[in-house]
Amino acid sequence: MKHFDIKKMGALALGLMAFAPAAMAQDKVETSIGADIVSQYYWRGQDLGSISLQPTLGIGYKGFSLSAWGSVGISEPSDTKEFDLTASYTTGGFHIGVTDYWFNTADNRYFHYDAHSTAHVYEANIGYDFGPVALNWYTNFAGNDATTDLEEGVYDKDARKYASYVEATAPFKLGGCDWEAAIGAVPYKTAFYGVNGFAVTNVSVKATKDLKITDSFSVPVFAQVAANPSSQKAYFVVGFTLQP
Repeated sequence: MKHFDIKKMGALALGLMAFAPAAMAQDKVETSIGADIVSQYYWRGQDLGSISLQPTLGIGYKGFSLSAWGSVGISEPSDTKEFDLTASYTTGGFHIGVTDYWFNTADNRYFHYDAHSTAHVYEANIGYDFGPVALNWYTNFAGNDATTDLEEGVYDKDARKYASYVEATAPFKLGGCDWEAAIGAVPYKTAFYGVNGFAVTNVSVKATKDLKITDSFSVPVFAQVAANPSSQKAYFVVGFTLQP
């Protein structure tokens, strides 16, 4: 396990604090804070929980961004608690990033990074927003990407399948709402998404509209109809976003 020199870390922190005012003078640092309340935690064709609170905190500067996202069950406290960190860079329509997914259960320690027993999953993503359509590719490259043979049910902690997911999204406006249509697929066999080969796992449409509370405050409300053709499941999710 790697150990950090506290004195050096303190000196680095002071240096960054001294640099921050100059950096902000050159360009604007943006911070985002918000939280979604959703009727169901639906992700890439998978049902991951019931009514959930999903907070987010992010900071961005000159195309670089670092964000934290989490999910905790409200109606079912036994739902898995999730904490994700994402670092990304965007220029024009192009973006690239890395996400660290972590699931907080009784047996999982956050600062445990052993290659064959960590609860973290590391995913790389790359994509391009063409305007009418955005394309994104996601691949697990490290962490708990061990697999289970879907036919024999044998778990191999040393196996790595580089589980991947590709998705196309298209935004549009209709009836006074902001809409987004999406279709996503898993390109090859992986237990991470529960498929035995290429499979379309997500077909969805989502509508969002601001609900005006006062002249200066509104709450975005959204509804999503989704289906996973591979598992033959369908979902209807509603929620709202709280943000400054």
